[in-house]
Amino acid sequence: MNRIVVIAASAGSVRAVIEIVAALPATWLSSMFIAFHIGARPSLLPELLNRSGKLPSCHPENGDLIQPGHIYVAPPDCHMRVGQGHIWLSRGPKINFTRPAADPLFESAAVAYGDRVVGIVLSGWASDGANGLRAISGYGGRAIVQDPDEAPVPDMPQAAIAAGDPVCLPAHLIAALLASQ
Repeated sequence: MNRIVVIAASAGSVRAVIEIVAALPATWLSSMFIAFHIGARPSLLPELLNRSGKLPSCHPENGDLIQPGHIYVAPPDCHMRVGQGHIWLSRGPKINFTRPAADPLFESAAVAYGDRVVGIVLSGWASDGANGLRAISGYGGRAIVQDPDEAPVPDMPQAAIAAGDPVCLPAHLIAALLASQ
């Protein structure tokens, strides 16, 4: 299996997510998972990503097989976890005051895929993603945060920096890094 890329996204991060996805070549073989703090509201993010990028994007169904070169966006009001080649969705309790939350996604990816995981925390309120990014690092994966000086809402990147030692980059350099892998 190729790399697994997991992204925590919230307030102020739509532009960064689109920039990252738009930079990925059609031949990119990693799988990407995005936990965007949408709550129970409808989400148009997969459609935006399909228009902006070259890779297919969707809200997965519970139990879907993970496909290389696909982008999966957590459905509204569902936590998304990954493991053993499948995607698992649940409406369990809110974590970090939100559902979907990034920490369950990040932690499940770290356990299942170890050093093949790249975790990215983008703009947003509070601290979702910080514990999960620490777990990814602990399993040998790569931890990246959007530069807080660039993030419209720097709380999530700052919390992730305080919780560990991630690489700190502006969104366009995150995009370039992923596109080159």
